[in-house]
Amino acid sequence: HLLHAIGNAIKERFNQKKKIKYITAEKFLNDLITSIRTKTIDELKHKFRSLDVLLIDDIQFISKSEKTQEELFHIFNSLYEKNRQIIFSSDRPPKAIASIEERLRSRFEGGMIADITLPDLETRMAILKAKAQRENVVLNEKTIETIARNIQKNIRELEGAFNRVTAYIKVKGKEPLEKEIEALLSDISRPNNKILTPKQVIKAVIDFYDLTEESLLRKSRSQELVKPRQVAMYLMREVLKMSYPNIGEKLGGKDHTTVIHACEKIEKELVFDTQLSQEINSIKEKVFVE
Repeated sequence: HLLHAIGNAIKERFNQKKKIKYITAEKFLNDLITSIRTKTIDELKHKFRSLDVLLIDDIQFISKSEKTQEELFHIFNSLYEKNRQIIFSSDRPPKAIASIEERLRSRFEGGMIADITLPDLETRMAILKAKAQRENVVLNEKTIETIARNIQKNIRELEGAFNRVTAYIKVKGKEPLEKEIEALLSDISRPNNKILTPKQVIKAVIDFYDLTEESLLRKSRSQELVKPRQVAMYLMREVLKMSYPNIGEKLGGKDHTTVIHACEKIEKELVFDTQLSQEINSIKEKVFVE
């Protein structure tokens, strides 16, 4: 949705004069495979290299295939040299995308990286006020704050809540009280009460770092496995409040002292390592949403 909005804004600004292409990483891969099979890869290359703006969604799903990454690398370079705009979205920073080659990663990191986080209370209230102004709806400060406090996840839900409250006002002819707003929004503001399990944490971690459960649980001390394993231990301790011996048992029979060391190490690194903080927040979101 974010990249769609960016693409539409560029179209409006330049009166449809820019050649803009929005595509998901999965669709890019499928189009590339089809063009190789049908021997039309030169046409595909020309189409992408003639763009003014390229937007690729969910770049973390780009294939490990050398051919796929090679073509993306050349498309990137061609557009970059022409000073064209390239925008990628991902649920993690470039350093945490295990499937991409180093030369692509360095290209990604050479651009501006924006971390999109959930809007805070003040931002949510500002969004509601702007929407009310656009739609000529008068809402008092207390009503706006109550809506913003009850809806914290995303902008679509916030706008849906706004629409419910304004519909209530049209029917009743008055603004709802705080308790009435909470009742109106109860089905979308209700917190997620599902019971979380160690298996869900493990799945979120291996999906994020592009690993298998078997590799995470094996005794290898490879750095690409040690860090995800320590993150899983930390999350089981912090989110699930599990005991150290229990965490060790769930992660391949690790000793409880190993788990203590891992949790303390991650806690210390979180103080100054913003990338690690982003990674853990992304994994937490996956655990709670999926």
